[in-house]
Amino acid sequence: MKLSEHWLAITVAGIIVAWLAGFVWFLGLVPRDGPADPAGTDAIVVLTGGSQRVENGLTLLAEGKAKKLFVSGVYRSTDVKALLSTNSQKPDWLKCCIELGHEADNTHGNAAETAAWMKAENFHSLRLVTASYHMPRSMLEFSRAMPDIRIVPNPVFPTAAAPGRWWLRPRAAALVVGEYMKYLFALTGLEALGPAP
Repeated sequence: MKLSEHWLAITVAGIIVAWLAGFVWFLGLVPRDGPADPAGTDAIVVLTGGSQRVENGLTLLAEGKAKKLFVSGVYRSTDVKALLSTNSQKPDWLKCCIELGHEADNTHGNAAETAAWMKAENFHSLRLVTASYHMPRSMLEFSRAMPDIRIVPNPVFPTAAAPGRWWLRPRAAALVVGEYMKYLFALTGLEALGPAP
């Protein structure tokens, strides 16, 4: 083997080892159970894009966990009435306490949109509702955008990425590995440059 090929092999091996080590570290950041902090917050913030998130946010609001619910990244054609119509078990009075954000199209955008809303509301704490595998990247972006805000992670566990032997389920493995790559991208701060679902 030529010297250049030898160094190439070492470099490639080093990249693979670093990627795998980072992946193990990332898995340690992914919540495995529900929120550990039961305390109330000023707001509940739900990031759209997955099952159970809005339902969970509405339940938390109905339980009095916060003054208001903000749903970030909602389709422009969706309003509060339409949102509640898909959740028939939720009381009508919740309408007064729900606001929707229509500008965000990625996690960085969710954080920026929420930061502006939190400032307008003069709120100082929020409960963040998103999928467990999405929580590390969400916490990274939200902490950057709102360093002075207390953020309580409130993960939900969609069936597609349920805890357990996710690596044996192709769809779950693709979700987790894909999210790890997006997390690495977000660490660089480049997610701000364009959409990253």
